[in-house]
Amino acid sequence: MPSTRLRKLGRLSPVIAVGLLIPTAIAVSAAPRFADTLLSQGKPVATSTVESSSYTGSKAVDGSATTRWASVEGADPQWLRIDLGEAATIHRVLLNWEAAYAKQYRIEISDDGTTFTTVTAVDNGDGGTDDLTNLDAHGRYVRVVGLARGTSYGYSLWETQVFGVTDATGDTQPPTTPTGLQTGAVTATSVDLTWQPATDNVAVAGYDILRDGKVVASSDGPAYTDIGLAANTTYSYTVRSRDTAGNISPASTAVTAQTKTGGSGAFILAAAGDIAEQCTSSDSNCAHPKTAKQVAAMNPAAVITMGDNQYDDAHLSDYQKYYATTWGKFKGITKPVPGNHDTYDSPKYNGYDTYFGNAAKPNGQRYYSWDMGNWHFIALDSTQFMTHDFASGDSGGADQLAWLKDDLAKNTKGCVAAYYHHPRWSSGDHGDNKDSIALWTALVNAKADLVLNGHDHDYERFVPQDASGKASSAGPVEIVGGSGGADLYPLSAKHATTAKLLKTYGVLKLSMTDSTFQTQLIGVDGKTLDSSPTYTCHK
Repeated sequence: MPSTRLRKLGRLSPVIAVGLLIPTAIAVSAAPRFADTLLSQGKPVATSTVESSSYTGSKAVDGSATTRWASVEGADPQWLRIDLGEAATIHRVLLNWEAAYAKQYRIEISDDGTTFTTVTAVDNGDGGTDDLTNLDAHGRYVRVVGLARGTSYGYSLWETQVFGVTDATGDTQPPTTPTGLQTGAVTATSVDLTWQPATDNVAVAGYDILRDGKVVASSDGPAYTDIGLAANTTYSYTVRSRDTAGNISPASTAVTAQTKTGGSGAFILAAAGDIAEQCTSSDSNCAHPKTAKQVAAMNPAAVITMGDNQYDDAHLSDYQKYYATTWGKFKGITKPVPGNHDTYDSPKYNGYDTYFGNAAKPNGQRYYSWDMGNWHFIALDSTQFMTHDFASGDSGGADQLAWLKDDLAKNTKGCVAAYYHHPRWSSGDHGDNKDSIALWTALVNAKADLVLNGHDHDYERFVPQDASGKASSAGPVEIVGGSGGADLYPLSAKHATTAKLLKTYGVLKLSMTDSTFQTQLIGVDGKTLDSSPTYTCHK
């Protein structure tokens, strides 16, 4: 355990650009009217790297002196970024280093999480506790950037604490009421809404959408698509704005919309992969209780999980202690598939098979199909095909592929969706997966409409693609939804066919009819983070 002594801030060093953005002039704010408070605890954290899933960035803001973030070893620079959730004036940063400390580092701040400005720099760090005081910087994102390691290891922080005053402190003035609410495209099951942005004396945080007088969703911006509606039905809509202090405006003038006829066989599904870390709701950074809450709000007809439902080695005891307490509430309507982490148990799949019981292997295999409405759903075990992952493939891959082609040939439903863990295409940390080529090609050739995956801990929606990954209206829409609660991974450059790429937690809300589908990503706060167009099935 390193010393917890306080020391004075080392002399400021010149800005060193090591593959990072060169800072611009720092924004300085007026003296605060209120006392400083701890702003960083429990807030979202992004990092350049992590040594392992046991040392994620969230461990550096969890208020515990026994958990920590650790970067990969032997590499400079490395960084940890905290999203304070709203703009604030920062006066103090307290760093409690583990033995792997930074000899040189700087503290940066940003309004948008992309362009950072240097607040202060240290060029003679000696570990222990650094109490950086008398700061005066303004922004939403605070980043600690390690430039030179003090040891041969990486960088590791027991705790990072940011103190200051938020812009919303003491604010009681609500934002203005949104104006110009109007409907756009209307289908049998959806209504597009747009309105003029509200204004606020500090900042507008988002908007509540009210359908027939009840809040049904929230949005960051002045647009929303309401999905999963009944056909040939009239709905009334209003919106209201919220600011960062929680003040709420009056509701806007109402508009009405009548959905079109058709859209028979409509139902809602919830879906996600990479779900339960070994944590509970008592930990404010634990995401799977929050995503499970969004599943409950959807009231889905069924729940699809795209593998790696329980971390880290998917033991039955972990399924029972963590997954079962949140997503396990929907066990009776869950249609699961395994992921590579389910193969880490001994024997392989023991926790997965035992916990899900008959749902894990309804036909004696971990791949199966099921129908709902005019949809045919195919659940696949992609771990059988893996040769480039910690999970090794097995001889069952050939049998499963033959079964898939036969199942597709026998299908009589008009719409087809498939789901499995390893995506063919991904802009996430794992990237494109060549081991999934056979599955993807078979689904493209059969004119499947939708493919859902996990594995990369992020969210990515693609436009329809062909077998080679080129945009094609005849191909399926692929969505990587590994955002169910496992610690998030870094993102890479987007594919040319990427429609939306987000590093965030959330649950897919799938609105299906006998001939169409539309998807949304619902964040842990209930906000709609992405909405797809309405797609018509190929058959």
